Amino acid sequence: MTKSTIQYWNTLTLANKSQWEVIADTNGELEQLTLSMDDATGDYTRLTRFKAGADTSAFGSKYHDYPEEIFIISGRLFDVAFGVLLEAGDFASRPPGEVHGPFICEQECLVLEISFPSQSIVSE
Repeated sequence: MTKSTIQYWNTLTLANKSQWEVIADTNGELEQLTLSMDDATGDYTRLTRFKAGADTSAFGSKYHDYPEEIFIISGRLFDVAFGVLLEAGDFASRPPGEVHGPFICEQECLVLEISFPSQSIVSE
């Protein structure tokens, strides 16, 4: 099976507001919208919206055993692990195991995430 796709749709219009889902345990401060998913590999592309005032410190830092790429579409997001303020246009390519977050967001921020669980590196 190949990665699912939807051609030419505006994810940010009011008509598509119902497609967004609140991320569990975030008090509505974070939402996500999966743009495409490969059911066979688990690889996915999604948007994550951090609302103004969002703070993921309660979750601590995180890492994945697979590569992940992010692109900041709009807003600003502070990555505590790196001590860096990510702004619109910033891109990061995270290798497996790279620690990132928690994140603090003073103004709404929209992030494009492309993740590759099919490329997981399992340490033994």
